[in-house]
Amino acid sequence: MGWITEDLIRRNAEHNDCVIFSLEELSLHQQEIERLEHIDKWCRDLKILYLQNNLIGKIENVSKLKKLEYLNLALNNIEKIENLEGCEELAKLDLTVNFIGELSSIKTLKHNIHLKELFLMGNPCAFFDHYREFVVATLPQLKWLDDKEIEPSERIKALQEYSIIEPQIREQEKDHCLKRAKLKEEAQRKHQEEDKNEDKRSNAGFDGRWYTDINATLSSLESKDHLQAPDTEEHNTKKLDNSEDDLEFWNKPCLFTPESRLETLRHMEKQRKNQEKLSERKKKVKPPRTLITEDGKALNVNEPKIDFSLKDNEKQIILDLAVYRYMDTSLINVDVQPTYVRVMIKGKPFQLVLPAEVKPDSSSAKRSQTTGHLVICMPKVGEVITGGQRAFTSVKTTSDRSREHINTRSKHMEKLEVDPSKHSFPDVTNIVQEKKHTPRRRPEPKIIPSEEDPTFEDNPEVPPLI
Repeated sequence: MGWITEDLIRRNAEHNDCVIFSLEELSLHQQEIERLEHIDKWCRDLKILYLQNNLIGKIENVSKLKKLEYLNLALNNIEKIENLEGCEELAKLDLTVNFIGELSSIKTLKHNIHLKELFLMGNPCAFFDHYREFVVATLPQLKWLDDKEIEPSERIKALQEYSIIEPQIREQEKDHCLKRAKLKEEAQRKHQEEDKNEDKRSNAGFDGRWYTDINATLSSLESKDHLQAPDTEEHNTKKLDNSEDDLEFWNKPCLFTPESRLETLRHMEKQRKNQEKLSERKKKVKPPRTLITEDGKALNVNEPKIDFSLKDNEKQIILDLAVYRYMDTSLINVDVQPTYVRVMIKGKPFQLVLPAEVKPDSSSAKRSQTTGHLVICMPKVGEVITGGQRAFTSVKTTSDRSREHINTRSKHMEKLEVDPSKHSFPDVTNIVQEKKHTPRRRPEPKIIPSEEDPTFEDNPEVPPLI
């Protein structure tokens, strides 16, 4: 069941930056709300309020919403129009598909002088004789009723026949109230019977059945083999019972009443809880992971589902595990055995059978700083057991012999000595040569030839020098 809370209103006030006090429009439809409360205190400036498709049984706590212009209460459990006198600006009221049987309760809307539109279709009162004429005559401020415009001639006719129509409406209201009282009694009786049946089931044995032979039940519980089979049978029988009950509930004919709506909601909640319990049981019950068989044989397991590569060299076996790059190393646990390696990654085992026997004590594990991969280096066992005496001879490969030969040569290597006096060091001071300062020479005066010079030839075509 839903309740109107501050958190609910804030979540539906995102268009107003989750601010409540200045809200002008609020939508709380399909929230399984049973009671109207807190809205008149928290949202005084509301102009539009959507509350359709809930389980509200009474109009209340809205009289302080002075600015409210449109109120939508369609598809609820309302049986009477009341407590709307304080909504002074109310212009549109939607009460479609409710359970309003007291049609005379619309007289409380006379004080809402701005009310122009009213929707009452789908209510029991909408099927009364002269229903429309009674509403039109009672509320002179209305312009539209059930999405149909009220014409002046229709209003005049309704006012003329009002004295005849009103007693007929009263009688139909009384009949409706008697039927509703009977339906309420039947619904209460059914509810009490269901509660008794549930109490009986809860007081029964652990699987919903009564046991008379206690020794038989204890002996069956002692053996594990016999315990698992009844559990599965019990689970299957419960599933069948639930499915049968569900089909029976939905196929059972019932009247459309507030009690039937509440009953369907309780049934759906019950189904939801049962499904949650079943999913929790499935999550909890997990088969144990077998890493080593009863014969002592190790199995290959990759529960974390990570990529890996295995390199088999002459001297060692290298395992590269593609561990998540930013995973903390404290969540990884490595265990190297002579014939297999096991890595626990966040509690999930990765186990791999090795192609050769390795030395666990000489093995090493490192994380790559670039990729975050886990690299495990496992040196192979290089010793062979000979028959007869327990003398161990180390097996040397060709690569080992070549490395030893290189080491002996490096030990006897002679180094050349150079006379330190013959070292030629460059003169740093002469790298950059300074330019010598040379004094400027005065330019020699040009000698202009005179006319007395014997070599002078006077050319008349040449202009005289100034």
